[in-house]
Amino acid sequence: MDYFRIGIFLRPHGVKGELKLLPLTDDLSRFRKLSDAYIEACEGCYRKAKVISARVANDNSVIILLDGITTMDQAERFRDKYLCVDREHAVKPPEGSWFIKDVVGCRVVSSTGEELGVVEDVYETTANDVYVVRGEHKLSVPALKKLLDRVDVENRLIVFNSEVLSEVGFFED
Repeated sequence: MDYFRIGIFLRPHGVKGELKLLPLTDDLSRFRKLSDAYIEACEGCYRKAKVISARVANDNSVIILLDGITTMDQAERFRDKYLCVDREHAVKPPEGSWFIKDVVGCRVVSSTGEELGVVEDVYETTANDVYVVRGEHKLSVPALKKLLDRVDVENRLIVFNSEVLSEVGFFED
């Protein structure tokens, strides 16, 4: 199954088992509707969790209560663990947007047909995401609409506009 991290538990909140969560999603309202989720106990290890309640705090963190967690000591065991949802329950990205995990691993070519490599990583910045492409050379590019001629995550292919790439691409040796 495919899981998406939507938050990381920071610490217990109070003494009744609630947890303070740092959201890793833009849609904070999603937590109010959340009933089933998964705790990423270790890389690739997920445990189903029932969400009893969730509310957005003044600092845009989320205070969440999970079924069976009733004390501060029990809540402490979740510190630094991720709260996840499966793909079926993930919020759909808006038109023209993709999940980072779907972009990583895509083959990248230029509009002139030049093989550039494979998306190795995506860095999130305040302005825009930056795609890191590993090929003959390492390439870093901002994920600008004018650069992305085609993004086909189903077929694992991204086509960069060659003219724009020459303006914004940063090649490392």
